[in-house]
Amino acid sequence: MSSSHPYEMGLERNAANFAALSPIGFSERAAAVHPDRLAVIHGARRQTWLQTCHRSRRLASALVGAGIGTGDTVAAMLSNTPEMLEAHFGVPMAGAVLNALNTRLDAEAIAFMLEHGEARALLVDREFSSTIAQALAKIARPILVIDVDDSEYDGAGSRIGHCDYEAFLAGGDPYFAWQPPSDEWNAIALNYTSGTTGNPKGVVYHHRGAYLNAVCNLLTWAMPHHSVYLWTLPMFHCNGWCFPWAMAANAGTNVCLRRVDAALIFQLIREHRVTHYCGAPIVHTTLINAPDALREGISHRVSAMVAGAAPPASMIEGMERIGFDLTHVYGLTEVYGPAAVCERQPDWAHLDVGERASRNSRQGVRYLLQEGLAVMDPDTMQAVPPDGETMGELMFRGNITMKGYLKNPAATAEAFAGGWFHSGDLAVMHPDGYAKIKDRSKDIIISGGENISSIEVEDVLTRHPAVLLAAVVAQPDPKWGESPCAFVELKPGASVSESELLDYCRERLARFKAPRRAVFGPLPRTSTGKIQKFVLRAQARSASAIDT
Repeated sequence: MSSSHPYEMGLERNAANFAALSPIGFSERAAAVHPDRLAVIHGARRQTWLQTCHRSRRLASALVGAGIGTGDTVAAMLSNTPEMLEAHFGVPMAGAVLNALNTRLDAEAIAFMLEHGEARALLVDREFSSTIAQALAKIARPILVIDVDDSEYDGAGSRIGHCDYEAFLAGGDPYFAWQPPSDEWNAIALNYTSGTTGNPKGVVYHHRGAYLNAVCNLLTWAMPHHSVYLWTLPMFHCNGWCFPWAMAANAGTNVCLRRVDAALIFQLIREHRVTHYCGAPIVHTTLINAPDALREGISHRVSAMVAGAAPPASMIEGMERIGFDLTHVYGLTEVYGPAAVCERQPDWAHLDVGERASRNSRQGVRYLLQEGLAVMDPDTMQAVPPDGETMGELMFRGNITMKGYLKNPAATAEAFAGGWFHSGDLAVMHPDGYAKIKDRSKDIIISGGENISSIEVEDVLTRHPAVLLAAVVAQPDPKWGESPCAFVELKPGASVSESELLDYCRERLARFKAPRRAVFGPLPRTSTGKIQKFVLRAQARSASAIDT
């Protein structure tokens, strides 16, 4: 458009009509409008939004005073504590980039991330001091280490830093005049993928995407003002799916939680009338299978959000049984956590529980502020027919998508080929426009030329009353090339034989889809609770080799 066009002449962008989108301003508004409202509950500790804002400003001021500035990385090895929440505001207020580290990783992985992300400062909870000390021993350059000593933690660990967090904050200004980013495309956070082979990739988030996904969380979940949110989801995981920023926009209350424990979760829900919580499927499964007595006294409706490739229908049915309202979302680290939602339609309420669970188990439609979700042929980049049968790759595009992979242009170009982000998940598109994942591209089982969705088989397995968790992978088959092998974790005190379980599957699946073997025992998980199928595939190959 020409600059001489009447819609452009004298209508330039200026400070009065344009501001870069950034979620850090949400805490300022909460402090200004609701200064005395509770922002944080952590054990006996209580903190208002005004106090939280002042502490975040102190952190920013102290970081700047220590020489940390725009584009520098500040890492955090913290549990779900008030300090972690403050870091989500204080670090970007200093112009820096927050790298929330996965607290379940070993020293070697942490050392790689600190080096690759070029962290200049590191906040560390005493619980993780041993791992951090080992990681720092592998790094030659200096990093400013700040100890966080949480009063709710009484376990092992020692102070290894240059200073204490509270002393560090005391040197900062509670009225620090931070500036919004000069460009909303500036990085706000760095998160690492939990890759199964090779080094993890560093996913870079921008202020614009964090702002939009935080707002989108509120819209998608229809969260009322001043909701009470329980931190069952680690804040290190995709920045807690952007909920640290969303809860500031909501002026709600963050109930902190250091570890997932069913008894403690139900206690906190009851005591503080928690309205919302998020988690991986294992979190919800733990609550569903907890003793009924733990839920006594909870009379209000609790909204839960689950993310995963496909939560089994049995979980959705189980959440209904205990009176929790479950919303199924889907996403990846590269799209700020959730970027699709199985948005329920009014007429689904009239369906029987099985059909309702089947509808709700789909990945669904794009988040309101994500521009596109499609199932496409990755070779032709054409959408597959919406017939619920033709498989393609699930793809995203829009503002709620990463900047790219840090220092990895080749991987970034591959991920964005054709102008879409490639998820690596195989899916179908239903006639109503709802996507349904069938498998990860690497997890599909090809038996005698037929594609078998491991997710479909897992859904059947988890409906068995004795089964807690199930994972299905390919095992070598001398006749069919591959066949399904089931790895099963039983509920406490439950029992079922291999032959009984295999017969159960044959009664409910096409014969070629039914597992040929069932292996019982605890399932290996990643640090974020995902089942490590690469470990199970290796076990299946090894067992098949012994059999032959």
